[in-house]
Amino acid sequence: MGVFLVFMGLDKVEWFLDGGLLTQQLQEWRGQARPLARWYLEAIALPAAPVFSRVVPAAELSAGVALILGVGVRPVAALALLMVVNFHIAADVMFKYAYLWNAYGPPVLGALAALAVGGRHLPFSVFKSSTPR
Repeated sequence: MGVFLVFMGLDKVEWFLDGGLLTQQLQEWRGQARPLARWYLEAIALPAAPVFSRVVPAAELSAGVALILGVGVRPVAALALLMVVNFHIAADVMFKYAYLWNAYGPPVLGALAALAVGGRHLPFSVFKSSTPR
């Protein structure tokens, strides 16, 4: 999950320089969105797009690095899970049947939820706590 989030963040680095890229994507989604996603886009995502265009890439990169290093895995995974859910609601993909076999859907949500609940002392973390399990 850490490597996945790092690459997702790297894919959005251009948002730092041009916040309009995210705004454009959100406006395209709004045109096709069902009521819940349209409300979310109009009330939350579009007004905050200039902030999200900087926060999302930074959050994905830092969450990915933290997960790779094994630092704060549980809270980082919980925050990343919230970020992914928000993105999937905005994209209006979360409550569609096709979402069930989407590789960015249940596998990502399930992995982040598992890390948020039980992600302590993982065997392949770079940094591990010396406290017993």
